Amino acid sequence: MPPMKLGRGLVLLLTLLATPAAAQSPAAWLIETQHAARGPLESRLEAKGLSRGRPVFIRIFKREHRLQLFMQRRDGRWVSFETYRICTWSGRLGPKLREGDGQSPEGFYVIGRRQLKPDSAYHRAFNLGYPNALERGLGRTGSFLMVHGDCVSIGCYAMTDAQITEIYGLVDAALNAGQPGVPVEAYPFAMTEENLRRAQASEWAPFWANLREGWRVFEATGRPAAAYACGRRYGFSPAAGCRRIAPWP
Repeated sequence: MPPMKLGRGLVLLLTLLATPAAAQSPAAWLIETQHAARGPLESRLEAKGLSRGRPVFIRIFKREHRLQLFMQRRDGRWVSFETYRICTWSGRLGPKLREGDGQSPEGFYVIGRRQLKPDSAYHRAFNLGYPNALERGLGRTGSFLMVHGDCVSIGCYAMTDAQITEIYGLVDAALNAGQPGVPVEAYPFAMTEENLRRAQASEWAPFWANLREGWRVFEATGRPAAAYACGRRYGFSPAAGCRRIAPWP
């Protein structure tokens, strides 16, 4: 949930003091400077054979502070358009469990038009849709879990204003052009076998292994996973008793 407006400097200081070292961000101005050096959005899109309105798919990696945005070309191929440095997230590695725990969520989400917030106090924002169908079934609670700007957060993934302007604009354009929902996959870290081995002692190792099943769908097929709530875990194909993870109606 975005924090109350206490003043940009004070909120940033409080966030950095309250957040584990692993989640602290580099200076926002440095991220903005690096982002500006990439050049105009339209030129970068054209260089990859893309344009505004093409379908979008997002992957988030907590530990690496990375948001990766893919877009679909007219030939149907999904390509990595841009990787953005996440300014800050909060909590520790692991899923969000309850309202007020300060955790940034991990899991599979889908963004629809109702989840966009162009009038956000944090420049631009879109709601991840936490808790999704699986998380509701597990009794998990929370609200207003977003990707937004202003580089401060309690439970959200915060970007700089320039970054969220670009990301939000591409998501909005894709939905306006007819994409029914923008998939977002939020991971604790890059889901390699080596990273899973290093994390095998964690209480969340079984959960992360389940997330890796979805991660592998894109690695194997080049298409985002269709995620389902199947009892107490995610499934990635239709099955009896499973519910598709979907945007808000």
